[in-house]
Amino acid sequence: MTAITSRDWALAKRPVGEPAESDFAMQTSTAGDPSDGQIQVRNSWMSVDPYMRGRMYDRESYVPPFQIGEVMQGGAVGTVTASANPDYQEGDLVLSMAGWREAWTMAPEMAMTQKLPSGTGLPDSAFIGIAGMPGLTAYAGILRVAELKDGDTVFVSGAAGAVGSAVVQIAKIKGCTVIGSAGGAEKCAFVKQLGADECVDYRAAGDYAGLLAALRTAAPKGIDVYFDNVGGDHLQAAIEMAKPMARMALCGAISQYNDTEPAPGPNNMIQLVGKQLQLRGFIVSTHVDMQAEFMADLAQWIPSGKLKFQETVMEGIEAAPAAFMGLFSGKNKGKMLVKLG
Repeated sequence: MTAITSRDWALAKRPVGEPAESDFAMQTSTAGDPSDGQIQVRNSWMSVDPYMRGRMYDRESYVPPFQIGEVMQGGAVGTVTASANPDYQEGDLVLSMAGWREAWTMAPEMAMTQKLPSGTGLPDSAFIGIAGMPGLTAYAGILRVAELKDGDTVFVSGAAGAVGSAVVQIAKIKGCTVIGSAGGAEKCAFVKQLGADECVDYRAAGDYAGLLAALRTAAPKGIDVYFDNVGGDHLQAAIEMAKPMARMALCGAISQYNDTEPAPGPNNMIQLVGKQLQLRGFIVSTHVDMQAEFMADLAQWIPSGKLKFQETVMEGIEAAPAAFMGLFSGKNKGKMLVKLG
């Protein structure tokens, strides 16, 4: 067995506003030979996700905050290069939360590791994308949390992203009319290629009044379901256009993640009462019981072409901060990934 030198990223300081390269620090570690119960893994792919911005604040949440100077965590796919654990063999492909590093040695449970199946026909990267947390988030959020029904009119914000692009397609598979929202003509064209009936270009809209007017044009009879990845003006517009008894799955609010002061809330919340709206926030970990059902549907939808996925790939561990920061400036279509050497 051989020790592996790994380049890792740690949080150097807590960002104020939008993260900058100086908020991160690269360091070097050694993934040594595994001792009893441990495995050694070389990562080949790592994920960057919007929720990680919340972990950069020193505050209590559903996941602990990143600690200054410690290697950051995130989804990663890698290969076991040495094992002192009877459940793992050299060559096994594994999913873990030991991202933001090139290699690691620890007990599998410490890295929340699981072996990945072979023979799926999916690229390894898919297990931190469409076949991983983002895909299951879309699946559980639209089908269970939003209680999707055939014939619904569905509005999806962040529709060009990893979660939103999957939501658009699942809603179309289920026979719904789908309106997406994305920033720029190129991204709107991408969303429509995925099957969306309409796409609102929020950048062209300019402000809340423009966004609302564009949504009203796209869905003149209103919406039954809203899948929220953006928050802010998008949530306010969705409430305004909601039909009575509409359901809203609140997944994220990326428009507010870098705010230095609390953002004003929607000013039309009174409509929740008169329209009897259901707004429900959710975390994907609450819905892991849907994993088997989700994978069974993927096994049909992807080969048939009903569900497509796109990845935006940046090369090398050194690109990880730029990939993460790119999430907030709209540099990705589909899942943002870092391919490790």
